[in-house]
Amino acid sequence: MSRNLSIESVPGHPEFRALREVARIHVDLRYASPDNFVGDDMYSPHDCAWLHRDAAESLRMATGILAARRSDVSLLVLDALRPQRVQERMWKALEGTGLSQYLADPVRGSIHSFGMAVDITLVDATGRELDMGTRFDDLSERSHPALEEALLARGELTGAHIANRRLLREVMTEAGWRGINSEWWHFDGGDRQRIRADYLRVL
Repeated sequence: MSRNLSIESVPGHPEFRALREVARIHVDLRYASPDNFVGDDMYSPHDCAWLHRDAAESLRMATGILAARRSDVSLLVLDALRPQRVQERMWKALEGTGLSQYLADPVRGSIHSFGMAVDITLVDATGRELDMGTRFDDLSERSHPALEEALLARGELTGAHIANRRLLREVMTEAGWRGINSEWWHFDGGDRQRIRADYLRVL
């Protein structure tokens, strides 16, 4: 069986779930608008509000964990399924800028392209994003979870910023997601090597 699937074939495919089917989340796909580091709508005309069914179940678990801890806060999905063709466009946009560390090389494949990663944040009861110290897609060291203690010591992040990030990480980790060292908003739905070997990649 081919391990690739076109984005046009995702709706109705048994391995994928629409984000609208996951209760208690909000969705604002930033690459479906110009509100991202490229400054352009990267997704139209394609519907990218999807996840692999395994990731969708883990996201559902995360909503329940968060509701039990903070009923006044919800999850906001900023990115989910990202087709390989879009990953290639993003890679080209960052070529030569020194910022390519923030993107998976399309040759290897982004975990987003398997529908097994999310970019996500927290919003309050009014839908306003909690302050994480940077915007989504802030491609700087201030976005790095691994550097938070140093950033706090230098006054570049506050205790409130770190508490908000920690809440997000704890909820996502308890639901089986894995964060990364360079982006507070990014979580993988399992081991990257296994995902690349076992899951369909969306082109």
